Amino acid sequence: MADNRPLLLMVEDDLGLQRQMRWSFDRYNVVFAQDHDSALAQVRRHEPRVVTLDLGLPPSPDTPDEGFRTLASILSMAPSTKVIALTGQADRDNALRSVQLGAYDFFGKPFEPEVLALVIDRALHLAGLEEENRRLAQRIGEMPLSGLITRDPGMLKVCRQIEKLAPTDATVTLIGESGTGKEVLARGLHQLSGRRERRFVAINCAAIPESLLESELFGHERGAFTGAVRQTPGKIEVADGGTLFLDEIGDLPPSLQAKLLRFLQERVIERIGGREEIPVDVRIVCATHRKLRELITTGDFREDLYYRLTEMVVEIPPLRERAGDAALLAHSFIRRLADQQGKEGMTLADDALKSIESHGWPGNVRELENCLKRAVILADSQVIRAEDLGLAPDDGEHRYLNLRQVREEAERAAVLRAMAHSDGNIARAAETLGISRPTLYDLLNRFSLR
Repeated sequence: MADNRPLLLMVEDDLGLQRQMRWSFDRYNVVFAQDHDSALAQVRRHEPRVVTLDLGLPPSPDTPDEGFRTLASILSMAPSTKVIALTGQADRDNALRSVQLGAYDFFGKPFEPEVLALVIDRALHLAGLEEENRRLAQRIGEMPLSGLITRDPGMLKVCRQIEKLAPTDATVTLIGESGTGKEVLARGLHQLSGRRERRFVAINCAAIPESLLESELFGHERGAFTGAVRQTPGKIEVADGGTLFLDEIGDLPPSLQAKLLRFLQERVIERIGGREEIPVDVRIVCATHRKLRELITTGDFREDLYYRLTEMVVEIPPLRERAGDAALLAHSFIRRLADQQGKEGMTLADDALKSIESHGWPGNVRELENCLKRAVILADSQVIRAEDLGLAPDDGEHRYLNLRQVREEAERAAVLRAMAHSDGNIARAAETLGISRPTLYDLLNRFSLR
């Protein structure tokens, strides 16, 4: 029968103490090693998450030199392994040195098995979380929509729409508030399409002055205007064979709307100052935070262009409507931003997570990322707390529904929050909710959150 107990490698050369350890730590599947070489052999064979290491190993058990050498070798072979150094009770200097060399923790000998078991359990728990995070990061990194992190059913529905639309050449318009991830989805459309090997070209129609935007889009010939010293292709031409992303299409000047419409109809362009029609094969993806139908009513947007651009429309929900995503994104941002700032290992305190979840995030994901970046830079410790975020109290209104709807919505929201708080760890989420793991699995299935 398979041994389901967590594996624990104990590096100890005293045979009598080995027998005592095996009896005291029978809750673990204990594997022993006696010296440097056998310890490395056991690490290669079993890949333990946690190792206890006696620093006094042969051939020089009276000094910590062989223990330090073994510690360095284990961490070189398996950097994610949590090594707990065992030292004499009065040997504080060597204990601190072991931590400086990369040990997870140290413990004095002789030890109380119950207390040491708590340290081992904590190390096993942390190692399990880190392993799950690595798997999640690897899985996200392999996905075309790798920049998008979500567990919200509404946002997952958007992702499924993107996956279905990507293989087609349909013109897609992404509608959502600023900072909701429209460019990430546009890049996902490109990466999932047959055009992935060609260029993805993005241009923000609101960020370029009207006098320059036509040249940016369509290009110009030499001498077409003052300063045009050479022939320059436009963004549309550069994106030939690939995807052109027109961000903030609702801000496109009326003078250019007719020219863009002609391109969409004929699929040819003329550079400024040129007479030659240049055929271009490009897929158009647009994005806007504005309501295009209202712009049509006011005469600021052409109705015929609207219908050309909205062959397919994808509406992106704001962060405040994506249950659990704020905390989930916060975990991911903290890891990345802390690494960038040289502050690895930073975490979010529970009060910080509650503050993040209760905030309305009018600037959506972009605002959340900026808030966390500021907190990472200014924080005085490895734990970011609510006061480090500087968020205003939430004054959001509560919705009142019938009792069954209230109960179901509360259960669903609690499951999403617990999963986000635990960074996707089922065991921790179940513990937070006060339910068993099978019950949590049932709830995940019931709310289609698996």
